[in-house]
Amino acid sequence: MKRVLLAGLYHETNTFVAEVTGLDRFSMLRGAELLACAGDGSPIDGFLEVAKQESWSVIPAVSLSAMPSGPVADAVFEAFWTVLAEAFQAASTSQIDAIFLALHGAMVTETIEDPEGVLLQRLRALPGAASLPIFGVFDLHASFSARMAMNANCLVAYRENPHTDARITSSRAAQLLARCLREDRLPRIEYAAAPILWPPTGTGTGSSPMSELEALARTIESGDPDLWAVNAVAGFAFADVYDAGVSFSAVTTGESARALEALARLSAKALELREKGLVGERSVDDVLSEILPVGRGPVLLVEPADNIGGGAPGDGTAILRALLRHRGENAGVIINDGGSVDALNGVAIGDSATLKVGGKGSPLDEGPVEVEATLLSRSDGRFTLEDRNSHLAAMQGVNVDMGSCAVVRVQGVTILLTSRKTPPFDLGQWRSQGVEPSSLSIIGVKAAVAHRRAYDAIAAASYWVRTPGPCASDLSMLPYRRVRRPIFPLDEPPTGIEAGHSRTSA
Repeated sequence: MKRVLLAGLYHETNTFVAEVTGLDRFSMLRGAELLACAGDGSPIDGFLEVAKQESWSVIPAVSLSAMPSGPVADAVFEAFWTVLAEAFQAASTSQIDAIFLALHGAMVTETIEDPEGVLLQRLRALPGAASLPIFGVFDLHASFSARMAMNANCLVAYRENPHTDARITSSRAAQLLARCLREDRLPRIEYAAAPILWPPTGTGTGSSPMSELEALARTIESGDPDLWAVNAVAGFAFADVYDAGVSFSAVTTGESARALEALARLSAKALELREKGLVGERSVDDVLSEILPVGRGPVLLVEPADNIGGGAPGDGTAILRALLRHRGENAGVIINDGGSVDALNGVAIGDSATLKVGGKGSPLDEGPVEVEATLLSRSDGRFTLEDRNSHLAAMQGVNVDMGSCAVVRVQGVTILLTSRKTPPFDLGQWRSQGVEPSSLSIIGVKAAVAHRRAYDAIAAASYWVRTPGPCASDLSMLPYRRVRRPIFPLDEPPTGIEAGHSRTSA
């Protein structure tokens, strides 16, 4: 029976958000708690399914995850490492055959730009780990680094955005680990970084450029039996780190030259398609002036600048202000504002109260909107995802806790107030609070692409709208200091690529 150590580290860090994310914002699972993820639709669940099929003995160490937010406190990463290292040392008294990691790949701490790379490097340095197979799964929006490539044998990226395939991809990575153990062949990772930085709005895999890059990656992967996996990584534009941006990696047991040639093809294709990763946004006032009064709805007003899934606070007021200004009827918005929820304590259902809603989480916002709100309902904010393959399931499984919630109405706008920011990736978010989203005429959506899995099915039309916030699609508005330069669209890119080798071929 093979013994596999399991751990997870999941955080997408927006370095342009002025906050430090402490341990209190994270969910930490230790030991047997990881085994309880079986059936929850998460990447860990995907691994556990294969482990059961292969009759592996799983050594559950630790998993640490939080919603996207600002830089992570160094102490959080060190606390995670301490638990993981202790679990490894305790397990290494008998044989460990492999390590499997469920990662995001875009974490940044106060002083570490590449925590996942540091994690892998530290694992390699542990006694007895130098030659262990280290496999894992990671997010398509990772900042993939040379250190990650050099210290792992096989890391497999999600292939879809919205991330409907997180669990499936984890299963795929675990199946490759089974192949490694069965055939006693140890692959390595080659990588190439393209000089491109795309905002999240340009990274959906349902359209170009990512659809074409994914298709080419699959063609390359199927054409060479020595290529175990080929990853097209969109990157995360809101992490101001050297390794941010588009990258490609190949898991191979063949010649490095062949793998690097394949990655060069992908990089050249990305450069050819670079303009397609830039998506324009319209003024919310212009859109409302055009669509009101709404006939058939719902019409989506999607504001990437306050994208909760990209680390924004989710309490931006621009769409709410515009809806009130234009007297939009039968509209709905979700705003993360625990203070307003608390202010409704003691207010009876059907009664009204004066609230200062939103505008507290980002200095870019105009600030709170003072409204007279009628309380429609309140709840504990817990719900189960309607879609087990939701992008949100990839982040935390199917059980969601929005914190205490309240639904209020202000003029013609229904506002769902949450206490914990929750990405709008599942329609159960509305329905669990007694609101049928398909019956609304207009919905404000704080997202970029990942909402589409849920909302496209009910939307009559959709517009990306320009609002203030830390996830601006116009990257020239952001104060980059550490990304590699030159890089598109901040600069005209060079024609070459930056390539890296695995630890075994360097």
